[in-house]
Amino acid sequence: MSLKIDATRGKPNAEQVALCNEMLNTPLENYIAEDGTDVRNYGGNDGLPEMKRIFAELLDVNANEVIVGGNSSLNIMFDFIANMIYCGHWNPSRAKFICPAPGYDRHFSVCEYFGIKMLTVPMTPTGPDMNAVEELARDPEVVGIWCVPVFSNPQGYVYSDETVRRLAAMPAAHPHFKIMWDNAYPVHNFIGERPALLNILQECRKHDYEDRPVMFTSFSKISVAGAGIVCLAAAGETLATIRKRISMQTIGPDKINQLRHARFFKNADSVIAHMKKHAEILRPKFECVFESFEKNFAGTGATFSKPNGGYFVSVETPPGCAKRVRELCKNAGVLITKAGATFPYSNDPTDTNLRFAPTFLSMDELKQALEVFCQAIKTAAT
Repeated sequence: MSLKIDATRGKPNAEQVALCNEMLNTPLENYIAEDGTDVRNYGGNDGLPEMKRIFAELLDVNANEVIVGGNSSLNIMFDFIANMIYCGHWNPSRAKFICPAPGYDRHFSVCEYFGIKMLTVPMTPTGPDMNAVEELARDPEVVGIWCVPVFSNPQGYVYSDETVRRLAAMPAAHPHFKIMWDNAYPVHNFIGERPALLNILQECRKHDYEDRPVMFTSFSKISVAGAGIVCLAAAGETLATIRKRISMQTIGPDKINQLRHARFFKNADSVIAHMKKHAEILRPKFECVFESFEKNFAGTGATFSKPNGGYFVSVETPPGCAKRVRELCKNAGVLITKAGATFPYSNDPTDTNLRFAPTFLSMDELKQALEVFCQAIKTAAT
């Protein structure tokens, strides 16, 4: 069939990004923010107050705990780790990070770039295996943990209240232990209601650990990935350190884009309403995936997650089959994420996990990709 289908990344499709064409094409009536800032000029490192307020509502934090930046949350996560190393809080030659897996491959790539040793813990339907996390946190060289608390990448799990409370309360031997709280999908449900997530910052405050969490989210899969808005939320010494660094790095972010977003979305309720339009586009694709997997995986030993939101479906092949499934798909013209990518150092010890990303494909492409993928599962399992 000479297929050329790329399902390697969880990207919005053209129909989704078109939902914000009006925002992109409508000129601003004026360039003055609500606090009097002329967004065409320098300044405003923290972000515009109207944009900070929207993020604060989405994350359930105070607006003065929010810093608004450019369009890439990965950029500010990378920058935060670089700052912790530069300030001498973390020694990259000795630092270790707790990495729930299967997890987000770009988190692992950041650690690998800085030479930070990664320690794998199992991911469960309620979050990381907290017994393993609490044990590792006793090591004075363990400096942090990666978390995607809502619709985790790739399984689509949501952290339970108990998991959040244990993360907030657990003793950590390193004095600058951080929870990297990458809340990438807080309003990205396509089935049912938006899941309730316990506030990690408030829970940490109960135990005098308000410096521990660093929260991230963005509009990359809400408005447009190429020109979205990102935010970081933190408190105490952590927030002060970040503000000091930003004051040296830049004389101001893209405030015109912030104002454009703030006037288009107005508040968190408007964002949630907008995401229902995304849900109508994505739901049929995920239902198509679920139906195909249920039909074709019978008797193969393969299993899959059924998330209510996010951008991925996690597939567990029989042991030793994931790399072979990807190879078969590639030979047939369907590219999927590299087997093992969801583990630190790309090392899936049982060679079973694959991440399937249906969002970017048209429905016709998705059906073709599923036909190839399911046949590859059957062939590899046999």
